[in-house]
Amino acid sequence: VPADGGEIAARCLDGARACPPEDVGGPGGYGGFLEAIKDPGHEEHEDLLEWAGGAFDPEEFSLHDVNAELRDLRKAGSLEALWPPEEE
Repeated sequence: VPADGGEIAARCLDGARACPPEDVGGPGGYGGFLEAIKDPGHEEHEDLLEWAGGAFDPEEFSLHDVNAELRDLRKAGSLEALWPPEEE
């Protein structure tokens, strides 16, 4: 979406579920991670919860938080790599 001044502004309109933790190991690793954190008896339960920051809710999604992160990336100049200026 072009913002004032012709700059590109990214904005999330909708979403669902939490983003998998960084370096979780792809789809298979994420599945194993979810199984372990849901089962307190799983041998990796405590270690994976600690690795994920102490808690992880796969159903959590905050449109406000996603858009705040996009604004921060824009301010830092990180979005230009995703959307380079169009050539005229």
